Amino acid sequence: MLNLMKGVSLIIVVFLLLLFGGAFFIVNESEQVVITQFGEPVDQPITQPGLNFKIPLIQKANYFDRRFLAWDGEPKQVSTRDKRFININTYARWRISDPLKYAQRLFDETKAQNRLGAILEGATQNEIANHDLIELVRSTNREYISSGKDKDQNNKAVIERGRDALRAAILDLAKERTSDLGIEVLDFQFKRINYVPEVRNKVYERMISERKRIAEEFRSQGAGESARISGQKDRDLKEITSDAYRRSQEIKGRADAEAANIYAKAYNKDPNFYKFMKTMDIFKNALDKETTLVLSTDGEFLRYLNGAK
Repeated sequence: MLNLMKGVSLIIVVFLLLLFGGAFFIVNESEQVVITQFGEPVDQPITQPGLNFKIPLIQKANYFDRRFLAWDGEPKQVSTRDKRFININTYARWRISDPLKYAQRLFDETKAQNRLGAILEGATQNEIANHDLIELVRSTNREYISSGKDKDQNNKAVIERGRDALRAAILDLAKERTSDLGIEVLDFQFKRINYVPEVRNKVYERMISERKRIAEEFRSQGAGESARISGQKDRDLKEITSDAYRRSQEIKGRADAEAANIYAKAYNKDPNFYKFMKTMDIFKNALDKETTLVLSTDGEFLRYLNGAK
C-alpha cells in the first residue's frame, strides 16, 4: 500500500512539474509556434490551433502572428525621371509565410518591419527614378476633361505603363527579395503622392493664375453677351416705337379724313347752320370773362355778336 502511495505521489509530482514547468502550451487560431532548443529551431512549426507539448526547461515555444500585418512607410522625397521632386508615402500588407525560415532569418517583428521597409523603399525609389511623373499619377490614356485651354492638353504624354504597372512591379520585386526571409508581401499601394513644398507652391500659383484666366474669359464672354443683348433690346425698342408711331399716324390720318368727311357732309346739308355752329365753337374757345375784343365795325365777327343781341 505504501509503495502504491509513493507511486501516485510520484506521478502527481511529475505531472505538476510538467504543468508548471511549461511542458504544455496552447496555440490559438491567430498564432503559429516554432519550438527552439538552446536557441536553435527544432521540428516543424506548429500552425494548427490546439494543445501541444514540449520538453520543459529545455525547449521554448516562440509565438508568431498568423494574421496579415501592416507596414506603413514614412514619407520620402524622391525625384522622377523628368526631374520632378515629390514626396511619396506608401503602405503594404504582409504575413509570415514560413515560420521556420522567419525564425532563422529575422525572428523579431520589429526587425522584419525594418528589413521589409528597406526593400520596399529601395524598390519604390528605383521605379520612380526610371519613370516620368505622369506614369506615376495615371494608369491609362483615357481622355480627361479640362475646363481650361491648357497647352499641355494638345501634347499629352502617352502612358506606356502607368501607376498600376509600377505598383505591381514594386510588389513583384519585394516578393522576390523577401522570399528567403520567410515572409510574403501581399499588397503594396501608394498612399499619397505630392510635390515638395517649394514645387507645390509654384503649382498652386499656376493653378490660381489659370483659374483667374478662365474667370476673365468668362467675364469677357459675359460682357460681350450683355452688349449683344443690350443692342438687340435697343433695336427691338426702336422697331416697336417706330411701328407704334406709324400705326398712330395712320389712325390719326384716318380719323382726320373721317372728321373732314363728316364736316363736309354737314356743310352740304345746311351751310348756314354749319357756319353758325362753327362760329359758336369759335366763341366758346376764344371768349371768356376776362377777354377783351377790339373789332372793326364792318367785321363779320362783330356783326354776329350784334345779331346775337
